[in-house]
Amino acid sequence: MRSGVTTIADDGRGHRARLRQRLFDGGPKALLDHELIEYLLALAIPRRDTKAQAKKLIAEFGGLGPLLSADAETLSRAGLSESTVAALKIAEASALRLLETRIEGRPLLSNWEALGDYLQAAMAHTAVEEVRVLFLNAKNLLIANEAMWQGSVDEASVHVREVISRAIALGATAIIIVHNHPSGDSTPSTQDIRLTRNLVEAGRHMKITVHDHVVVGSQGRSSLKALGLI
Repeated sequence: MRSGVTTIADDGRGHRARLRQRLFDGGPKALLDHELIEYLLALAIPRRDTKAQAKKLIAEFGGLGPLLSADAETLSRAGLSESTVAALKIAEASALRLLETRIEGRPLLSNWEALGDYLQAAMAHTAVEEVRVLFLNAKNLLIANEAMWQGSVDEASVHVREVISRAIALGATAIIIVHNHPSGDSTPSTQDIRLTRNLVEAGRHMKITVHDHVVVGSQGRSSLKALGLI
């Protein structure tokens, strides 16, 4: 490089340095969503301007949450390299792990907001409907957090038997059922309510309490208990 001449690469390094300093000085909220992705991509794709690509990905996927939540195959189909996909997935895994630490070893019923934040991050942007069950012990500590099935929620007795049988196997005394609405609307459906009440009834016979059924979506989350539906 000749003295007094600034190349595109130099300008890119300077821009990334400014992003890095803003992050150091102001913390996570100092950067916009596309700037977080821009800097993340820059770590995976050195010596390239990643600003335009970051903005494009945010627009294509509909936001930071849906982008990070997308599976590796979907990200690859969007034209991203393996190293770039890995960078996005490690960011998602780190964020979820951080949220998990807020609920580990603590009674979930007295840590409801932290639990809701974790569930929102883990499930709200998933493209496929998934049902998870949180199994709790007598102190309402989490024993297991398991994905039980994918697909629409219904009142099929096989699902009720599966959940109760798993609770017995784990020695759980209570459960919280959670599922996502890919539409984004967390309003409980008739099928959601029916399945919950069937689980409550089946659990009562086995001395297993259904504390709640939480429905999450990109627009928020709903508690059937808070809505008076349990």
